[in-house]
Amino acid sequence: MPDSLTTPEHIASTWLDASPRDARDADWLRSLMSDLILLQVVDERMLKLQRSGRIGFVGSMRGLEGMLVGAGRAIPQSDWLWSGLREGGAALIRGLPLSEYIAQMYCNSFDTAKGRQMCNHFQHAGTHYPSWSSVIGTQIPHGVGAAFASKQKGDGAVHTIFFGDGATSSNGFHSGLNMAAVWKAPCVFVCVDNGWAISVSSRDQTASKGYAVKAKAYGMPGVEVDGNDVVATHDALVSLIERARAGEGPALLVLKTYRLMGHSSSDDPTKYRDQREVDEWLAKDPVPRFEQRLVADGVIDAAFLERTFTEHRATVDAEIHVQEAADAMPLRSLVDDVYSGVPRHLRRQYNEFLRVSEKLGEARRGDGAFPL
Repeated sequence: MPDSLTTPEHIASTWLDASPRDARDADWLRSLMSDLILLQVVDERMLKLQRSGRIGFVGSMRGLEGMLVGAGRAIPQSDWLWSGLREGGAALIRGLPLSEYIAQMYCNSFDTAKGRQMCNHFQHAGTHYPSWSSVIGTQIPHGVGAAFASKQKGDGAVHTIFFGDGATSSNGFHSGLNMAAVWKAPCVFVCVDNGWAISVSSRDQTASKGYAVKAKAYGMPGVEVDGNDVVATHDALVSLIERARAGEGPALLVLKTYRLMGHSSSDDPTKYRDQREVDEWLAKDPVPRFEQRLVADGVIDAAFLERTFTEHRATVDAEIHVQEAADAMPLRSLVDDVYSGVPRHLRRQYNEFLRVSEKLGEARRGDGAFPL
């Protein structure tokens, strides 16, 4: 990253379009392409499962794969990832097991959250990935507090805190950035500007010239990068993480990208956005864009792509069969882990729940066999 990183500004950083580009290890580039394909396959399969009634909710990663892979590769497992809606993809790249990812989508007996989160709300203790909430912006002050704790303990960890452009209007954004700068907390704020906060356009979210400039008010650098460039995203985040680890305090990274699907599987984006805008961003789709660059440079070929898609589909489909066959979470888990012993009022509530369940029956699984 350039020296001008020390001042808030827009940086049109892109590896894909630079000429000449700096040389990169071919194996590393192929591994990035494999990761991009994995996220495509996972997203495709999860959407089919949701549409067939097997799982309840999906926040599609379509269009954001570049920033998810770039960020996932940039954040060491010894550091922390604080998530918004779609960073489960980055968590997969960092080491969240595919089995746990899919189990959580089913909320079955293998779900490490014990069915207490709606699906698509992941966590993984082994890679320092806390469970996240659908409440907008709450992870920002939580991550700042944890980063300050890391500083006090001297454990050397950096906390990367993700949120969408809509969260810049939340109280958590302003208080979080302010306190992080005051405390010089070892954290990096990552604003994923994906065009829309549900149905509110990024254009209508702020009167400032972009989001990176907001860092100036809090005394930290602000950087905007092409989030559809997997290499540029990776490099920018690596640089800012190491800056924070060196004791130079927090920074704000804005990843300019676009969600090509709806806000979630419950959303119809045709109600609020123009298809012409979507088509413009389709031309910048990070996966085919990276693929075309690597093919042109002789790093990959059609055989590599076909083999990689086939392998990832086989792996994901096999895990879906395992998780779909798993038992549901035991009903008693509703009252476990609340008190050391189940108190009288929870026993009454639980027994009433059993009575209603026996009277009305359980929800039925979707019909048909996977894959559709």
